[in-house]
Order: sequence, then structure tokens, then C-alpha cells
Amino acid sequence: MTQIEPQQLKKLALAVINTEIASVSALRDRIDDAFVSACQYLLNCEGRIVVLGMGKSGHIGGKLAATLASTGSPAFFVHPGEASHGDLGMITNNDVVLALSNSGETAEVLTILPLIKRLGVPLITMTGKPHSTLAKSADAHIDVSVAEEACPLGLAPTSSTTATLVMGDALAIALLETRGFTAEDFALSHPGGNLGRRLLLHVSDIMHTGDEIPQVKQSALISEALIEMTNKGLGMTAVTTDDDNVTAIFTDGDLRRVLAQTVDVHTTKIAEFMTPNCKTGHADMLAAEALELMQRHKINALLITNEQQQLVGALNMHDLLRAGVV
Repeated sequence: MTQIEPQQLKKLALAVINTEIASVSALRDRIDDAFVSACQYLLNCEGRIVVLGMGKSGHIGGKLAATLASTGSPAFFVHPGEASHGDLGMITNNDVVLALSNSGETAEVLTILPLIKRLGVPLITMTGKPHSTLAKSADAHIDVSVAEEACPLGLAPTSSTTATLVMGDALAIALLETRGFTAEDFALSHPGGNLGRRLLLHVSDIMHTGDEIPQVKQSALISEALIEMTNKGLGMTAVTTDDDNVTAIFTDGDLRRVLAQTVDVHTTKIAEFMTPNCKTGHADMLAAEALELMQRHKINALLITNEQQQLVGALNMHDLLRAGVV
């Protein structure tokens, strides 16, 4: 087993990071008219953004296509090798092609260049060689050249792929901001993720309704409230008027206050121990809003009312946990 000093390993790693930092920093001067032109082509695209790239550039291209698609710019990745064997049919004359190649001379990309030109679609390129064939063929070329690769042999794509990735992110976010893409728009394309749950899930989707709502009238005895709480299992019960207007809540905390005193639960009315003016929510609020309200007021359950303050639902922290909001 090869032995190496820990400090030497740290030194090697820092050298890579410093080299890549320098490569990314150099991109600041490349945010120029060509970058603006590329953005305009992409913003005016009536179809989809088709990303091409071979090898490591292909891996970066796949990530960039995914980032564009998830931030409001429909995009997909096409392997250049497959494109010349039928996949070029995926490109329509409403699309924009974004081709990535560090050398700007990638054979598989150059092979389909005449066909892209024949389609008449705008071609945006990102290369490390501004005078390469691919760069000169572009309607808008973005320079992502680097002074050196982080690989000591100067062979493995490292700084160059990082620079391309960063410039691609700059494009995607510039488009996102220009389109006015919102967090809710992002959530719509990520319904299975945590953000999607937080921004798309409403209280009405998870609250208990109908007979599942624990509820007693304000004239009820504490014993009746305890039976209702036990049957419904939410750790509380709403206290309402005859018209179902919420007047108070009786919780596990209120029950502890009852037990701390010599109180006959079979003869004492709930009105003596309930918590009036309790916090309520509405069915249309986001589940994340309900969570924030409950955390801010340090409560574990929330009653849901309509505009007339009538009880329509209830939920507790366990419901939010099950829904993945917490």
C-alpha cells in the first residue's frame, strides 16, 4: 500500500481547488455581448434547447439540460454520436442547439454541424478554443477556455469542465431571472421533492374533516371532551358553538392543568379549562405556512375554519410529519 503524508494529500487537493477557482474567476470577463446574444437566442426559443456534447462535455451537457429544464427553459440532451444515427430527428426548426466542446473540434459534433445549419436553427457554442471550427460556426459563441487543467498531466478534463458547468449555470439562472420564474414554478417541476411538498401542498390536502374532527360544544363536560379526544386521536378537541363557530380549543396541555387540580371531570364543564382565542388556519393556506404558524406559537395542533369562523378541519404536527412538510 502506497504511503503518503497527510499534509502532502492536503497540498495536492488545495492545488486543484486553487487552479479551478482561478479558472472560474476568469469567466467574469466572458460575460460579454456574446453571452447576452446567447441569452437572447434562448429566450426567443419557441421550441426546446437541445444540448450536445461528447465525453466529459456530454456529462456537463446532461446536467446543464436538466438545470435549464427545471428552471423554466425546456431542454434535453442529445448524444452527438446517436444524433448522426437518427436522433437528429429530435431537433425541430423551432429549437435552439447548444453545443459543448472544449477543443471545438469534436468529430461527432462537427459531423452533424451541416445538418444543424440546414435546419436553420440558432447554434450556440461553448468551447475552450474561440478560433475553433465549432466556435466559428456559431451564431453566439461563449469562451470557456482555461489557463490550465487541474490535472498535473494537463490531460484529464477538470478546470475546463468546471468552467463550462459554471458558465452553463450562469446562462440558466440569467434566463430564470429574466423569465420571472418563481419558487412555485420550480416546485411544479419538482413535485416529488421537499420544495415541491412545501410549496404545493395545502392544508386542505392533509387536514382531518367531517367526523374525523374532534369537536365538543362549549357546554360539554371535561369527561365528554376526553372521550372525543381519545376517539379522534389528535391530542385536542375544538370547542364550538351550536353553529359550529370555534370559540376555543382543549388540548393535552389543558388536560394536564385539570389533572394538577382536584377536579371532577364528570361534573366540571370544559369552559373552565379550555383555551379561548386559539390560533386557527384556513384550508387554502400552504401546509408550510401552517407549520410556521404552529412553530411560532409553540402549538402542536391547529383548527381550520372558513371565512365565517366555522370549523371545517383540524391537523396536528404528526400530519405535517407524515406529509413530509417538516
